[in-house]
Amino acid sequence: MWCPSVSLSIWANAWLAGAAAPDDVLDALSQWAPRHSVTAYDSIAAMRTGLSWPDLNDVGAVSLLQTLRTAAGTAASVPAISVALPVPGDVRGLPAGTQFQRDAVTAGEAILVTGDPSAAVGLVPDFEYDEGDDDPDFESALCALSWTVYSVPGVPPAEPVDLGEAEYTLRSAVRSAAEALGTLRAGAAGADVEDPRGLVEQILEEARGHRVPDHAPTRALRVLENAGHVDAIITVSSGLIPIGLHSSTEVQIANEALRPLTGVVRSARLAAVNAILHSAWRN
Repeated sequence: MWCPSVSLSIWANAWLAGAAAPDDVLDALSQWAPRHSVTAYDSIAAMRTGLSWPDLNDVGAVSLLQTLRTAAGTAASVPAISVALPVPGDVRGLPAGTQFQRDAVTAGEAILVTGDPSAAVGLVPDFEYDEGDDDPDFESALCALSWTVYSVPGVPPAEPVDLGEAEYTLRSAVRSAAEALGTLRAGAAGADVEDPRGLVEQILEEARGHRVPDHAPTRALRVLENAGHVDAIITVSSGLIPIGLHSSTEVQIANEALRPLTGVVRSARLAAVNAILHSAWRN
């Protein structure tokens, strides 16, 4: 998967549905960071999940699973977990005006757990790095991923995203992204840059290290793969724009051509993840 919230949500959901073991969830989390911790942001979140308060004692990955189980409840027959991939201007699925929403937008991702809608919580991950301040030659290294749990005062109704429609829209995005990359590649000819297509493949290869549960529908996996391909092209193309184009007008046109594709990718990923979450409860 492309972010910790998606990995945790689909594997924790599979575990809650009896389609995966706790170790499967922990293995998925280990792909992102060697250590995980979870703390409550507020006293209501602590009460709803069993986390400590007011003493903010970090607890590990196993406690993270217990936090999700407590928030999800025991009588669920549909997913109690959902994912948000917010950006400024598009915060679908998040309660407005909350610290949870603001922190989720900063992170670009979040999880909602709504086993009891009146007692919902949200989780936002934050990467922690060992900066090595005393050694100027030390390179920062990822050391942990911390999850903060927020009480959610109300969850907006989920907007249905049709997987078939998302896949259809994504096909056009694949062509548009490939054309944009080809144009930028031609403009950067002769410049000292690596092969753009090789860079795209490198990004895709890194993402393939993250597994998905066996129950995931084939179509959802195909949509995720295509979305990842478009996203990788956007990432590489964004880096080539200053090299392959020579005027501010050209740069603006290129940016405007790529910008709508990011929204298509996010919608497609949300639709695919939603399909995977629901498939765990149908098997």
